[in-house]
Amino acid sequence: MALYAIGDTHLSLSTDKSMEAFGEGWANYVERLREGFSALGERDLCVLCGDLSWGMSLEDAREDFQFLASLPGKKLIVKGNHDYWFSTAAKAKKFFDANAMEGFEILHNNCFFYEDWALCGTRGWFYEEERGDGHDRKIMLREIGRLETSLKAAGGREKLVFLHYPPLFQRYECPEILELFERYGVRRCYYGHIHGKGVHLAFNGERGGTLYRLVSADAVGFAPVKVLD
Repeated sequence: MALYAIGDTHLSLSTDKSMEAFGEGWANYVERLREGFSALGERDLCVLCGDLSWGMSLEDAREDFQFLASLPGKKLIVKGNHDYWFSTAAKAKKFFDANAMEGFEILHNNCFFYEDWALCGTRGWFYEEERGDGHDRKIMLREIGRLETSLKAAGGREKLVFLHYPPLFQRYECPEILELFERYGVRRCYYGHIHGKGVHLAFNGERGGTLYRLVSADAVGFAPVKVLD
């Protein structure tokens, strides 16, 4: 059994939003995802770091989740900024059960245990203070609360954090998230959201005792990254 992570599959099997419109980097990406997941076994777990489907509702996203369910391994879902299908975790789980889509769990105001590790996370957010309308700050504070709830649920276990938004990007940083990482002893953070030319600007490395890794699909060749054996 092994643990993997990948983000930003951006599936659109029942909508007209194929990522292939963004150039050769996304050519044939559905089949590339299928091939990338072929390395996983049925007992493996893959954390999906947000932006899974362009569907505006769970019904719109049905084919996308059927595709994900058909791939090897169990899946742990983190919400992304384009996951408009997501309203509540309870509704999503009810939808999966009603459609016999097995192997999905949702990381939202909770944590999951993998051997001696705790898998924690939330969507995160880019907080742009200069906007001045307070809207982004309210969202950020809500996400900080969700992340701390997840970290507290981990107890004394070693913690891995999975986000959609990066807490570090070029000159941007989210001090609230970095402070939580330091306080709760987070050793690794995996995130998505960054695509295309931005991939070369993403932070991959160690800072403050935490190792960061970008796992958006186009950044990792549409193959999940192994986190733990």
